[in-house]
Amino acid sequence: MWQESIDSNRAANAAALAYVRKSLGPQAFDGETVHTMDYLEYAYLQTAQDGPAKAVVDELVGFQQSAAANLPTAYAVAAIPVRFALERRDWPAAASLSAPAIGFSLERFPWAEAMISFGRALGDARTGNIAGAQTEIAKLQSLEDPLKGKDSYWANQIEVQRLGAAGILAHVQGDDEKAVELVRAAADLEATMDKHPATPSAVLPARELLADLLLELNQPDAALAEYKEVLRTDPNRFRSILGEARAAKQSGDMAAAHDAYQKLVALSKPAGPERPELAEAKAYLTN
Repeated sequence: MWQESIDSNRAANAAALAYVRKSLGPQAFDGETVHTMDYLEYAYLQTAQDGPAKAVVDELVGFQQSAAANLPTAYAVAAIPVRFALERRDWPAAASLSAPAIGFSLERFPWAEAMISFGRALGDARTGNIAGAQTEIAKLQSLEDPLKGKDSYWANQIEVQRLGAAGILAHVQGDDEKAVELVRAAADLEATMDKHPATPSAVLPARELLADLLLELNQPDAALAEYKEVLRTDPNRFRSILGEARAAKQSGDMAAAHDAYQKLVALSKPAGPERPELAEAKAYLTN
């Protein structure tokens, strides 16, 4: 129901903006404003509408005056730019992520800062900046430590990100056994926690990160099992349907690959530049 999500969150966002700007001015925003934007961007990204998704990021950057700081505001302000980079696997963009300069500090919300460090760590690792990745992973640990014993949910959320980023760094450095061990630990820890109502989904589900890694390591059957598990809990995720198609193709199940690629094309309503993954799917379906 991605289109229903888009429609409802656009309406909710318009109502939120109208409400907050009556009292705070034309560039103001609040938690409801950006909360609806995060859900809206997520739905756009699952349907490969990257142009509208980028417009959400651009709108966020244009905000200037925030209502009182709260959890939904902090989550969305951090998640929206991170999500745009990671959902598209744009590693250079991920490496250059920073908190939007919109008059809202994330210092009170270490788990929000952690999302940005997580994105940078993955971007740095994937673009060969080993020292940068190590710095961001260390920062994740420093953001997690003060939450231990005080807020186990968000401490564990950061630990999921730290494990996942450390696993990808291990892979880039050639230790694939350690990489799989770390990313699997991230996925298993994430599976013990319910999704927080502030978020439509993690900025990159740990089990999808694991599945991508297994596929990269030429373990398509293992990867396929993980993609299917992601799709059980997060139905119709673009990246996991794509992974399902690639894993089936790599394992020689051409019928299953065809079905998954066909589902991906049917799910997508590209607006703006078409993703190369959609060209990949269409090429497979026409051969």
